[in-house]
Amino acid sequence: MPKRSPRKSAAFSARTADRHVLYQMAVQSPEAEIDFVDAFFRKRRKRRAVTLREDFCGTGYTSCEWVRRRRANIAVGLDIDQPTLDWGLAHNVAALKPDQKRRISLLNADVRRPPPQARGVDIVLAMNFSYWLFKTRDEMRTYFRTVHKTLGPEGMFFLDHYAGYECMKVTRDRRDINGKFTYIWDQHAYNPITGEMDCKIHFAFKDGTRMNEAFTYSWRLWTLPELRELLAEAGFQNVTIHCEGDGEDGEGDGIFKPAESCDPDPAFLSYLTGEK
Repeated sequence: MPKRSPRKSAAFSARTADRHVLYQMAVQSPEAEIDFVDAFFRKRRKRRAVTLREDFCGTGYTSCEWVRRRRANIAVGLDIDQPTLDWGLAHNVAALKPDQKRRISLLNADVRRPPPQARGVDIVLAMNFSYWLFKTRDEMRTYFRTVHKTLGPEGMFFLDHYAGYECMKVTRDRRDINGKFTYIWDQHAYNPITGEMDCKIHFAFKDGTRMNEAFTYSWRLWTLPELRELLAEAGFQNVTIHCEGDGEDGEGDGIFKPAESCDPDPAFLSYLTGEK
Protein backbone atom coordinates (compact mmCIF):
# COMPACT_ATOMS: atom_id res chain seq x y z
CA MET A 1 0.00 0.00 0.00
CA PRO A 2 1.48 3.38 -0.94
CA LYS A 3 2.41 5.44 2.09
CA ARG A 4 1.91 9.19 2.27
CA SER A 5 3.90 10.85 5.02
CA PRO A 6 2.46 13.97 6.63
CA ARG A 7 4.49 17.15 6.53
CA LYS A 8 4.64 17.09 10.31
CA SER A 9 3.56 14.59 12.91
CA ALA A 10 1.13 17.06 14.50
CA ALA A 11 -1.18 16.41 11.53
CA PHE A 12 -2.10 13.05 13.06
CA SER A 13 -4.53 14.27 15.69
CA ALA A 14 -8.31 14.26 15.80
CA ARG A 15 -8.16 18.05 15.74
CA THR A 16 -6.09 18.38 12.58
CA ALA A 17 -6.14 15.09 10.62
CA ASP A 18 -8.04 14.76 7.36
CA ARG A 19 -10.31 11.71 7.38
CA HIS A 20 -9.82 11.10 3.65
CA VAL A 21 -6.04 11.02 4.03
CA LEU A 22 -6.41 8.58 6.92
CA TYR A 23 -8.74 6.36 4.88
CA GLN A 24 -6.40 6.27 1.91
CA MET A 25 -3.48 5.33 4.13
CA ALA A 26 -5.30 2.70 6.17
CA VAL A 27 -7.76 1.12 3.75
CA GLN A 28 -6.91 1.62 0.10
CA SER A 29 -4.21 -0.12 -1.94
CA PRO A 30 -4.62 1.27 -5.47
CA GLU A 31 -1.24 0.09 -6.70
CA ALA A 32 -1.94 -3.52 -5.71
CA GLU A 33 -5.48 -3.38 -7.12
CA ILE A 34 -4.33 -2.02 -10.46
CA ASP A 35 -1.51 -4.57 -10.61
CA PHE A 36 -4.10 -7.34 -10.34
CA VAL A 37 -6.65 -5.77 -12.68
CA ASP A 38 -4.08 -4.89 -15.33
CA ALA A 39 -2.44 -8.31 -15.33
CA PHE A 40 -5.65 -10.35 -15.38
CA PHE A 41 -7.23 -8.31 -18.18
CA ARG A 42 -4.09 -8.69 -20.31
CA LYS A 43 -3.97 -12.42 -19.62
CA ARG A 44 -7.58 -12.92 -20.71
CA ARG A 45 -7.77 -10.43 -23.60
CA LYS A 46 -4.18 -10.61 -24.91
CA ARG A 47 -3.95 -6.83 -24.88
CA ARG A 48 -3.67 -4.01 -22.41
CA ALA A 49 -6.80 -2.30 -21.13
CA VAL A 50 -7.07 1.42 -21.85
CA THR A 51 -10.35 2.72 -20.39
CA LEU A 52 -11.42 2.17 -16.78
CA ARG A 53 -14.51 3.20 -14.84
CA GLU A 54 -14.31 3.31 -11.05
CA ASP A 55 -17.82 2.94 -9.60
CA PHE A 56 -18.34 4.37 -6.08
CA CYS A 57 -15.02 6.13 -6.68
CA GLY A 58 -15.03 8.39 -3.61
CA THR A 59 -11.87 10.48 -3.87
CA GLY A 60 -10.85 8.86 -7.17
CA TYR A 61 -7.67 7.46 -5.63
CA THR A 62 -7.66 4.34 -7.79
CA SER A 63 -8.60 6.24 -10.96
CA CYS A 64 -5.54 8.43 -10.42
CA GLU A 65 -3.36 5.33 -10.19
CA TRP A 66 -4.79 4.10 -13.50
CA VAL A 67 -3.91 7.24 -15.47
CA ARG A 68 -0.41 7.24 -13.96
CA ARG A 69 0.27 3.74 -15.31
CA ARG A 70 0.42 4.48 -19.05
CA ARG A 71 0.11 7.54 -21.25
CA ALA A 72 -2.88 6.08 -23.10
CA ASN A 73 -4.91 5.16 -20.00
CA ILE A 74 -8.22 6.96 -19.41
CA ALA A 75 -10.26 6.82 -16.18
CA VAL A 76 -13.78 7.92 -15.25
CA GLY A 77 -14.91 7.83 -11.62
CA LEU A 78 -18.57 7.86 -10.57
CA ASP A 79 -19.94 8.75 -7.14
CA ILE A 80 -23.01 10.53 -5.76
CA ASP A 81 -21.25 12.37 -2.90
CA GLN A 82 -20.12 15.72 -4.29
CA PRO A 83 -18.04 16.84 -1.27
CA THR A 84 -15.97 13.65 -1.50
CA LEU A 85 -15.53 14.13 -5.25
CA ASP A 86 -14.47 17.73 -4.63
CA TRP A 87 -11.86 16.54 -2.11
CA GLY A 88 -10.51 14.06 -4.64
CA LEU A 89 -10.26 16.73 -7.32
CA ALA A 90 -8.49 19.14 -4.98
CA HIS A 91 -6.03 16.63 -3.52
CA ASN A 92 -5.62 13.57 -5.76
CA VAL A 93 -6.35 14.86 -9.26
CA ALA A 94 -4.59 18.17 -8.58
CA ALA A 95 -1.40 16.23 -7.77
CA LEU A 96 -1.30 14.62 -11.22
CA LYS A 97 0.76 15.83 -14.14
CA PRO A 98 -1.06 17.99 -16.74
CA ASP A 99 -1.32 15.16 -19.27
CA GLN A 100 -2.69 12.81 -16.62
CA LYS A 101 -5.30 15.35 -15.53
CA ARG A 102 -6.65 15.47 -19.09
CA ARG A 103 -7.28 11.71 -18.98
CA ILE A 104 -9.37 11.53 -15.80
CA SER A 105 -12.89 12.63 -14.92
CA LEU A 106 -14.66 12.37 -11.56
CA LEU A 107 -18.41 12.70 -12.09
CA ASN A 108 -21.40 13.00 -9.79
CA ALA A 109 -23.54 10.19 -11.17
CA ASP A 110 -25.51 7.13 -10.05
CA VAL A 111 -23.63 3.96 -11.02
CA ARG A 112 -26.97 2.50 -12.19
CA ARG A 113 -27.23 5.31 -14.78
CA PRO A 114 -23.68 5.99 -16.01
CA PRO A 115 -23.34 8.95 -18.38
CA PRO A 116 -22.20 8.49 -22.01
CA GLN A 117 -18.50 9.12 -21.26
CA ALA A 118 -18.56 6.26 -18.72
CA ARG A 119 -19.83 3.66 -21.21
CA GLY A 120 -18.01 1.31 -23.54
CA VAL A 121 -15.04 0.94 -21.19
CA ASP A 122 -12.61 -1.97 -20.94
CA ILE A 123 -12.84 -2.29 -17.16
CA VAL A 124 -15.36 -1.44 -14.44
CA LEU A 125 -14.22 -1.56 -10.80
CA ALA A 126 -16.39 -1.76 -7.67
CA MET A 127 -13.97 -1.90 -4.77
CA ASN A 128 -13.95 -1.54 -0.99
CA PHE A 129 -17.21 -3.52 -0.83
CA SER A 130 -19.07 -0.35 -1.82
CA TYR A 131 -21.57 -2.23 -3.98
CA TRP A 132 -22.89 -3.94 -0.82
CA LEU A 133 -25.14 -0.91 -0.31
CA PHE A 134 -27.55 -2.72 -2.66
CA LYS A 135 -29.38 -4.91 -0.16
CA THR A 136 -31.74 -7.00 -2.29
CA ARG A 137 -31.15 -9.48 -5.10
CA ASP A 138 -33.19 -7.32 -7.49
CA GLU A 139 -31.17 -4.20 -6.68
CA MET A 140 -27.85 -6.00 -7.06
CA ARG A 141 -28.89 -7.75 -10.27
CA THR A 142 -30.02 -4.43 -11.73
CA TYR A 143 -26.64 -2.89 -10.95
CA PHE A 144 -24.75 -5.86 -12.40
CA ARG A 145 -26.87 -5.73 -15.58
CA THR A 146 -26.07 -2.05 -15.96
CA VAL A 147 -22.36 -2.79 -15.69
CA HIS A 148 -22.66 -5.60 -18.24
CA LYS A 149 -24.59 -3.37 -20.66
CA THR A 150 -22.18 -0.42 -20.39
CA LEU A 151 -18.93 -2.37 -20.71
CA GLY A 152 -17.14 -2.47 -24.05
CA PRO A 153 -17.23 -5.61 -26.26
CA GLU A 154 -14.30 -7.21 -24.43
CA GLY A 155 -15.07 -5.59 -21.09
CA MET A 156 -14.41 -7.07 -17.67
CA PHE A 157 -15.90 -6.36 -14.25
CA PHE A 158 -13.76 -6.49 -11.09
CA LEU A 159 -15.10 -6.52 -7.51
CA ASP A 160 -13.54 -7.16 -4.14
CA HIS A 161 -15.10 -9.15 -1.31
CA TYR A 162 -14.46 -10.14 2.26
CA ALA A 163 -15.82 -13.20 4.03
CA GLY A 164 -15.21 -15.66 6.86
CA TYR A 165 -17.15 -16.57 9.96
CA GLU A 166 -15.84 -13.55 11.92
CA CYS A 167 -17.59 -11.24 9.46
CA MET A 168 -20.89 -12.05 11.17
CA LYS A 169 -19.62 -11.05 14.61
CA VAL A 170 -20.12 -7.76 16.37
CA THR A 171 -16.48 -6.92 16.96
CA ARG A 172 -13.72 -4.35 16.56
CA ASP A 173 -10.39 -4.85 14.86
CA ARG A 174 -7.47 -2.48 15.49
CA ARG A 175 -4.46 -2.00 13.26
CA ASP A 176 -1.48 0.30 13.69
CA ILE A 177 -0.72 2.38 10.59
CA ASN A 178 3.00 3.06 10.37
CA GLY A 179 3.16 4.11 14.01
CA LYS A 180 1.16 7.23 13.10
CA PHE A 181 -2.35 6.29 14.19
CA THR A 182 -4.63 3.33 14.86
CA TYR A 183 -7.28 2.26 12.38
CA ILE A 184 -10.35 0.72 14.03
CA TRP A 185 -12.78 -1.38 11.98
CA ASP A 186 -16.03 -1.61 13.91
CA GLN A 187 -18.50 -4.31 12.86
CA HIS A 188 -21.18 -2.59 14.86
CA ALA A 189 -24.30 -4.65 14.14
CA TYR A 190 -25.34 -7.69 12.13
CA ASN A 191 -28.78 -9.18 11.47
CA PRO A 192 -28.45 -12.85 10.44
CA ILE A 193 -32.03 -12.93 9.16
CA THR A 194 -31.59 -10.16 6.57
CA GLY A 195 -27.80 -10.16 6.24
CA GLU A 196 -27.81 -6.42 6.94
CA MET A 197 -24.83 -5.02 8.83
CA ASP A 198 -23.69 -1.64 10.11
CA CYS A 199 -19.97 -0.91 10.08
CA LYS A 200 -17.95 2.07 11.21
CA ILE A 201 -14.38 3.31 10.94
CA HIS A 202 -12.73 5.14 13.83
CA PHE A 203 -9.21 6.51 14.17
CA ALA A 204 -7.17 6.82 17.37
CA PHE A 205 -4.07 9.00 17.63
CA LYS A 206 -0.85 9.03 19.62
CA ASP A 207 -1.88 12.20 21.46
CA GLY A 208 -4.86 10.36 22.98
CA THR A 209 -7.50 11.93 20.73
CA ARG A 210 -9.96 9.94 18.62
CA MET A 211 -11.96 10.51 15.46
CA ASN A 212 -15.07 8.43 16.04
CA GLU A 213 -17.35 7.40 13.18
CA ALA A 214 -15.15 8.97 10.56
CA PHE A 215 -17.00 6.72 8.09
CA THR A 216 -20.19 4.70 8.54
CA TYR A 217 -21.74 2.03 6.32
CA SER A 218 -25.10 0.29 6.14
CA TRP A 219 -24.64 -2.83 4.01
CA ARG A 220 -25.77 -6.35 3.31
CA LEU A 221 -23.15 -9.01 3.91
CA TRP A 222 -23.23 -10.80 0.56
CA THR A 223 -21.74 -14.28 0.17
CA LEU A 224 -19.58 -15.41 -2.73
CA PRO A 225 -22.13 -17.97 -4.02
CA GLU A 226 -24.87 -15.31 -4.09
CA LEU A 227 -22.72 -12.84 -5.99
CA ARG A 228 -21.46 -15.42 -8.47
CA GLU A 229 -25.05 -16.46 -9.23
CA LEU A 230 -26.19 -12.84 -9.64
CA LEU A 231 -23.30 -12.01 -11.96
CA ALA A 232 -24.23 -14.98 -14.13
CA GLU A 233 -27.90 -13.94 -14.11
CA ALA A 234 -26.83 -10.47 -15.25
CA GLY A 235 -25.13 -11.96 -18.30
CA PHE A 236 -21.49 -12.24 -17.22
CA GLN A 237 -19.39 -15.13 -18.51
CA ASN A 238 -16.49 -16.90 -16.80
CA VAL A 239 -17.37 -15.56 -13.35
CA THR A 240 -14.28 -16.32 -11.29
CA ILE A 241 -13.30 -16.11 -7.62
CA HIS A 242 -9.67 -15.17 -6.97
CA CYS A 243 -8.31 -16.15 -3.55
CA GLU A 244 -5.14 -14.95 -1.85
CA GLY A 245 -2.26 -17.31 -1.16
CA ASP A 246 -0.56 -17.75 2.21
CA GLY A 247 2.81 -16.22 3.04
CA GLU A 248 5.47 -17.78 5.23
CA ASP A 249 4.13 -15.87 8.24
CA GLY A 250 0.65 -17.31 7.76
CA GLU A 251 -0.72 -14.01 6.52
CA GLY A 252 -1.85 -13.32 2.94
CA ASP A 253 0.93 -13.06 0.37
CA GLY A 254 -0.86 -10.53 -1.85
CA ILE A 255 -1.08 -12.97 -4.78
CA PHE A 256 -4.62 -13.75 -5.92
CA LYS A 257 -5.33 -16.77 -8.10
CA PRO A 258 -8.52 -18.35 -9.50
CA ALA A 259 -9.96 -20.91 -7.09
CA GLU A 260 -12.95 -23.21 -6.69
CA SER A 261 -12.32 -23.87 -3.01
CA CYS A 262 -10.50 -22.23 -0.12
CA ASP A 263 -10.02 -22.73 3.61
CA PRO A 264 -12.85 -21.52 5.88
CA ASP A 265 -10.69 -18.88 7.53
CA PRO A 266 -12.09 -16.49 10.15
CA ALA A 267 -11.73 -13.61 7.68
CA PHE A 268 -10.31 -13.38 4.18
CA LEU A 269 -10.29 -11.17 1.10
CA SER A 270 -10.91 -12.16 -2.49
CA TYR A 271 -11.67 -10.71 -5.91
CA LEU A 272 -14.49 -11.57 -8.30
CA THR A 273 -14.23 -11.10 -12.05
CA GLY A 274 -16.86 -11.35 -14.75
CA GLU A 275 -16.41 -11.10 -18.51
CA LYS A 276 -18.76 -9.71 -21.14
